[in-house]
Order: sequence, then structure tokens, then C-alpha cells
Amino acid sequence: MTKKEKIALFEQTVKILKDIYPDAVCALEFGGEPWKLLVMGRLSAQCTDARVNIVCRELFSKYPTAEALANGKLSDIEEIVKPCGLFRTKSANIKDSCAMLVNEYGGILPSDMDELLRFPGVGRKIANLLRGDVYKLPAVVADTHCIRICGRLGAYPESNKDPNKTEKIMSELIAPEEQSDFCHRIVQFGRDVCSARSPKCGECPLGKLCRHNLKNEVKK
Repeated sequence: MTKKEKIALFEQTVKILKDIYPDAVCALEFGGEPWKLLVMGRLSAQCTDARVNIVCRELFSKYPTAEALANGKLSDIEEIVKPCGLFRTKSANIKDSCAMLVNEYGGILPSDMDELLRFPGVGRKIANLLRGDVYKLPAVVADTHCIRICGRLGAYPESNKDPNKTEKIMSELIAPEEQSDFCHRIVQFGRDVCSARSPKCGECPLGKLCRHNLKNEVKK
């Protein structure tokens, strides 16, 4: 497909997903508080959003502010976040991030990509999540759902698993104002329909657009 054809493909995809999921909601329940999303985004690495939500109810109950978490005892934080995996690294990262947020930014989360990447454990995926959800900026969150589904649809070869490549490609195919909400919708779609191991291609509302599905139809 040409780039123009891919743009048209994703214009249709965005419209269909909007109809299916009119409310584009972040799966991480951060209650509109940016510092909480910073913490939850870090904890979500190699962990389900559902588990992060459960763990953070206890975490935020004990540490209700970024300053409180920054001053928390590391071993106590580790004990709470242990179910999220990689708990020693994640605990140190979220404690240090909260300290940086309070001491260097006065508790106000920056919107600049380079500034966000300074926070311990924050890569482009988390930074884009923060930019999109907190500041409503154009942002492609290239998580596993986004990478898998956009590849299947035909944005790039399905063999591509590189989040940075995915972000760059998709940022040119999806209208800036749609990017953040599209990524939330694609996560839900990935859970409901286009799963990694058993995609429901036979009942997929994107089936007529999807290159993966169309190839399978030809093989039949």
C-alpha cells in the first residue's frame, strides 16, 4: 500500500473504533492526577493494567501524594508493588520519580518529551501516555496491542516489533488529534477481539480492512 492508502485505511479504522468505543478511557485508573499516572505507567511494564489498578489502590492509600511516596520507606513500597513484578527496580524508580517531580518541578508534571524521559524508568511509551492523557497532545503509545494490531491491519510488516518504529510510522498515519484516543481504543479492541493468540477474525468489525484477515481469506 502507498502511504496515502494507509492513511485512508486508518481514517476508516479510527471511525469504526470510535463507534465501538465512544468513550476512549485510559485503562489505568489514575483519577486525573498526573503523578499517579507517572507511577502507574512505570508499574505497568510487563504487568497487566488490571493488576496495577489493584496494587495502586493500596499504594495510593498509604502514600496519597507524590511527596509522601518520595519520602516513603523503599522496603515498604517494594512490599506493596511486589505483585507487579520487577518490584525492586520499579519501587526505586517510582520513589525517585516522585522525588524528582516534587524537588525539580514543584509537583507539576512537565509536558516536554525530553523532560519526561529524564524520569527514572520512563521511556517513550510512558512519556507519550502522559503527554496524551495529561496534556491532550498528539501521542502514539506503542504498546503491544498497538504494535500487533497496526501490523495486522497493514501499517507495516507484522514482523515489526519495534515500538519506536511503530510510533514513528503511526504518528504519520493517524491524525494528531486522534492519536491518544486511538491508542486507548486499540488496547480495548485488542483485549476484546484482536488478541495475540486467538484473534476473532470471523467476527471482527475491521475484517474487511485488515490485511492479515484478507490474506487468510485468500489462503482459504
